Amino acid sequence: MQKPTKIQYKKASKTLVLSYQDQEFQLTAEFLRVHSPSAEVRGHGPQEAILQIEKKDVAITAIEPVGNYALKISYDDGHDSGLYTWDYLKDLAENQTSYWEKYLSDLEAAGAQREPKVFFKSQ
Repeated sequence: MQKPTKIQYKKASKTLVLSYQDQEFQLTAEFLRVHSPSAEVRGHGPQEAILQIEKKDVAITAIEPVGNYALKISYDDGHDSGLYTWDYLKDLAENQTSYWEKYLSDLEAAGAQREPKVFFKSQ
């Protein structure tokens, strides 16, 4: 278990910065949200995972430590389940390029998008 030495959320860029002794990682709120460790996202096994769509503009509203092993991250879309353990955060940080590419590929295969749909009312 490698706990970050510093954790900072940059609201303007919607980026969580994780600092370790010898490196720093920047993870967007969108990336963290679509890779949430919650059962709502991951299901109860790889075959049950639910592709998260339209999360491009999501922001983090709260970050709470859970014991000495994880973070609970709440988002402005109401999602707040799933605990991001130190090991899981480090894995996301170190492998974010490949995880992001797979996510984008999965979106394309599903004909889905990152951008939220916008509906206009005509008067």
